[in-house]
Amino acid sequence: MKQFIIFLLASIPALLYANNDSTATNPLRPVVSAYTLEVGSTQLTDTYLSPLRYSGWNASLQYERLQAMKFAPEKWIMQLRAGLSVDGTENPAENASMWNAALRVEWGMMHRWQLPSRLTLALGGSTGFDLGCLYSSRNGNNPASAKAAWTINLTAMASYQLKIGKLPITLRYQPTIPLTGIFFSPDYGELYYEIYLGDNSGLIHPAWWGNYFRMENLFTADLHLGNTCLRIGYRGNILSTDVNNINTRIITNSFVLGVSSEWISLSPGKGISAATRTISALY
Repeated sequence: MKQFIIFLLASIPALLYANNDSTATNPLRPVVSAYTLEVGSTQLTDTYLSPLRYSGWNASLQYERLQAMKFAPEKWIMQLRAGLSVDGTENPAENASMWNAALRVEWGMMHRWQLPSRLTLALGGSTGFDLGCLYSSRNGNNPASAKAAWTINLTAMASYQLKIGKLPITLRYQPTIPLTGIFFSPDYGELYYEIYLGDNSGLIHPAWWGNYFRMENLFTADLHLGNTCLRIGYRGNILSTDVNNINTRIITNSFVLGVSSEWISLSPGKGISAATRTISALY
C-alpha cells in the first residue's frame, strides 16, 4: 500500500507536465479589438414625421471584436460589433430639427481563405438587432418614430497586408447587407397612444429587399504603431424601408478614427511555449 501511494505521488508531476505540454500545443487565438469615434454627415427622411428630407451631422461610438474560432481557427473567424449613433438634422428651411438615436449589436462568423499574396478573403453571415428613435421638434401629436429590427445578414471581408517604408499597414473592406428578418412599423398616422391602448395588430413585418434594405460599407486602415494600431477609415450606411405608406431613408457617411490592438488572455501561471502557433483573426 505504501509503495502504491509513493507511485501515485511520483506520477503527479509527470501528469501535470503532460497536461501543460498539451495546452502549449493548442494554437493561441488573440483577440483583435477596436474602439472608434465616427463623425460625418447624414440625411433623414421619415414620412411618419415629415415628408421633407432633413440634413445634418452624424456621430457614433463603435466597438469591434474579432477572433479565430476554437474549431478550425485557420478557416473560421467570429466578429462582434456594437455601436451607438446620434444624428442632428434640420429641414431645408432650417426652422425645424429632427434627431435620431440608434443602437446596433451584431454577431457573426466568416469562413476565410488566406491567399499567398498577403490577401485574405472571408465570407459568412451574421445576425443583429437595431433599436432607435427619430424625434421631430415641430410635431405635436406624433413627435417620435420608433425603429426596431432583427435581421440575418450576409457579410464579407477582404484584408491586405503591406508596408510603407517600415510601417506595417492592414487594409480592410467589409460590406454587410441583410437577407431577411423582421422589423417594427405602425400604420400611417397611427398614434403610439393607440398602440398603448391595445391597437397592436400589424406592427411586425417580414423584412426583405423590397421593403427593408440596408447596406453598410466599411473601409479601414490599421497603422501598426508598436502593440497598438491607429485605425482610420470610412463607414457608409444606407437604410431604406417602405411599409404601410411610410417611407424611411437614413443615409450616413462618416470618417472613422480610433485605436485597435491584439491581445491574448492567459491563465495565471501558464506561459507561452516557443512552439505555440498564433492565429490572428485579422493581422
